[in-house]
Amino acid sequence: MTGIRLAACAEMLYLDLPFLDRIKRIADRGLLVEIWDWSSKDVESLAASGAEFSSMTGYLTGNLTEPEGIADLLASARRSLEVAERLDCPRLNLHGTGLGEGGLPVRPVQVVTPAMWLTAANTLRQVAELGAQAGRTFVLENLNLAVDHPGTPFATAADTLALVRAVDHPNLRLNLDLYHAQIGEGNLIELVTEALPYIGEIQVADVPGRCEPGTGEINYPAVAAALKRIGYTGVVGLEAWAADDPDAALEAFEAAFTAAG
Repeated sequence: MTGIRLAACAEMLYLDLPFLDRIKRIADRGLLVEIWDWSSKDVESLAASGAEFSSMTGYLTGNLTEPEGIADLLASARRSLEVAERLDCPRLNLHGTGLGEGGLPVRPVQVVTPAMWLTAANTLRQVAELGAQAGRTFVLENLNLAVDHPGTPFATAADTLALVRAVDHPNLRLNLDLYHAQIGEGNLIELVTEALPYIGEIQVADVPGRCEPGTGEINYPAVAAALKRIGYTGVVGLEAWAADDPDAALEAFEAAFTAAG
C-alpha cells in the first residue's frame, strides 16, 4: 500500500526462536521491527542486527497521575530515550499506567477523576518535551478494558485521543491499536479518520483471538482502503499472535495492507 510502511512485533511471532533470530526473520521480510521492554534485551546485539526498529517501550515503571509514579515514569522515559538513540528507534510507547504480569495494571483504577485528567495531561507534556529534546516521539497506546487490561486508566481510544489533543505537542502522538479499539469501541474507519492528525502509528490484530488479519471479524482490507483514502502515510504494525505459522501470519498481514494498491 503506497505510502505506508509495515512493521511486526518480535515479542509475539516466531516464539520458538531466540529473540535476535525473531528480529532477523522479520527484518529479512523487509518489515520494520517492534519490541516491548528493552531492559530484558541485549541492546547491543539488537543494534548490531541490521534491523530497522519502529517502536519500543518508552518507560519501565510509573504512571501519569501520582507524584512518585510520575517521577518514576519520567526517569525511566529518560533511560528509554538513551536506548532509543542506540537503536535509532523513532517511537517510544506509553500506556495510561504501568502494566504488570499478564498485561494487568500495576495499580488498577476504577474511577478517573477530573484532577487525574489534568495531572495526566501535564505529565504527558513533560514526556513530550523529553522526546523533543532527544528527537524522538512518544506514542500513547489505547488498550481494551473488557478482555486484556481491566482497571487501566485512560485506556480507550477516546481517552488517549483526548489526552493527545489536549497536550497538542508534535512529540506526543497516538499509537492507535485497532485490536483494542474494536473490542472497546468499534467503528474503526470513523476512528482512524477522526484521529488522523494525531496518529503516530497504527497497530493491528484481529478480534477475537488477537491473531493476524483474516482470522476474525475485522475487515482489514477495508480499513487499509480507508487509510489510503484519508492519506495516512505512517507505520502499520502487526502486534498479533500467529494463528498457526508465523510466515503465513505475516503474509496475511501484508496482503491485507497491500490490497488497496
